[in-house]
Amino acid sequence: MSGRLDDDVLVSARGLEVHFPIRGSGVRRRQVGAVRAVDGVDLDIRRGETLGLVGESGCGKSTLGNALLRLVEPTGGRVEFDGTDVTALGRRQLRALRRRAGMVFQDPFASLDPRRTVAQTVAEPLEVHGLRPGRRERAARVGELLELVGLDPAVSGRYPHEFSGGQRQRVGIARALAGEPDFLVCDEAIASLDVSVQAQVLNLLRRLQRQLGLTLLFISHDLSAVRHISDRIAVMYLGRIVELGPAAAVGREPQMPYTQALLSAVPVPHPSVERSRERVVLTGDVPSPAAVPSGCRFRTRCPYVFEPCDDVDPALQPAGAPGQLAACHLHGVVGREVPEGEKAGTVPAE
Repeated sequence: MSGRLDDDVLVSARGLEVHFPIRGSGVRRRQVGAVRAVDGVDLDIRRGETLGLVGESGCGKSTLGNALLRLVEPTGGRVEFDGTDVTALGRRQLRALRRRAGMVFQDPFASLDPRRTVAQTVAEPLEVHGLRPGRRERAARVGELLELVGLDPAVSGRYPHEFSGGQRQRVGIARALAGEPDFLVCDEAIASLDVSVQAQVLNLLRRLQRQLGLTLLFISHDLSAVRHISDRIAVMYLGRIVELGPAAAVGREPQMPYTQALLSAVPVPHPSVERSRERVVLTGDVPSPAAVPSGCRFRTRCPYVFEPCDDVDPALQPAGAPGQLAACHLHGVVGREVPEGEKAGTVPAE
């Protein structure tokens, strides 16, 4: 992945790290280790695209999304938003920049203040950023935003508990859009919703992305949802991006064994196909981000592990379709039978 930024890139991370200290007992509580939630991520998000970020729970997806907006302070690396170094901004500059970036949270009830009406909730960014100085102007804008997300402006005087989960999430999206952002981070935005409502929210986000020219980072553990909404997909494992590429290519011919396992876990809505397809079952548990394995961090669960995996941490390299990258030593092996000479050590390490 090139280190050079261009006009097509809106958000960029280089060597991004978020490490949370582990402190021992005692009076001084010295640091005895660190949880490497995000561990050296290079990532570009292009203007107007939807980038899906997928991985198991605990892999660092949400922390990465928060770090890009500096809701969590990075401990290393650099984040740029439209050419501006976000990590170097002061509080006032950061507030001005955040007008251009919105966040949709996972729990649509916990993220809304139960004591504030919908109108007050959606109008808050307008007040903070001084976008609508008059009360009438703010009320009119709130009505426009509610209509934009498919809600009747007449409900603006109601409280969050009077809405369903899907309606509350629409309120959260309206609030995120109030600052007229260029960039929207959707952090597990459909995870707590019913399946039928998930589809409605996904379609709403796709429509808004096209209508408003938004750039989306869609974070989810649900690979089927990510494939539905994304232009490109980034697969994250234990704090790192291990595969990145066009959604169609990653969904059709994944180059990383971890991505293959994620795809094989997605149910197929056709009984005969579901019964006949081959499953990739991973052994063992995800290692602790406080004790990342040496070499390839996926080697303790990988069915293809061989000698270089123990010592050499693979970088993202071109593999598969144009624009597809994978951090794997087996670019020429995954997807076909592994030669006998490469099968030494194929049993996952303990």
